[in-house]
Amino acid sequence: MRGFALALAILSAPVQAETPAPPVEEGWSLMERGARMLLDGLVTEMEPALDEMGRALSEIEPALRDIQPALRDLITLLGDIRYYHAPEKQPNGDIILRRKTETELRLEGLTGPEVEL
Repeated sequence: MRGFALALAILSAPVQAETPAPPVEEGWSLMERGARMLLDGLVTEMEPALDEMGRALSEIEPALRDIQPALRDLITLLGDIRYYHAPEKQPNGDIILRRKTETELRLEGLTGPEVEL
């Protein structure tokens, strides 16, 4: 019985939030208010990381411009990347892109591109 009285006392005690709730627009349901508070908190938490990512991207932008023509040529040469296995790096530094076999493509539900000989 003592445990029940303790639980009742805890449940009936006034609850104070750590931070005051943000002002809520009139007409919002409890679910809408909760979702808004959750999203506001996520934005606040993510803002520093997004700012840092923006700075990092602006730093590497010149390097990306330099390699853009080579990347465009590689994409044109490969076509659809789904027809290849993940790249493999060899001990000597070479990178190998292996084309999937017809059987592997069929198992994945893909039809292979026609290859001119």
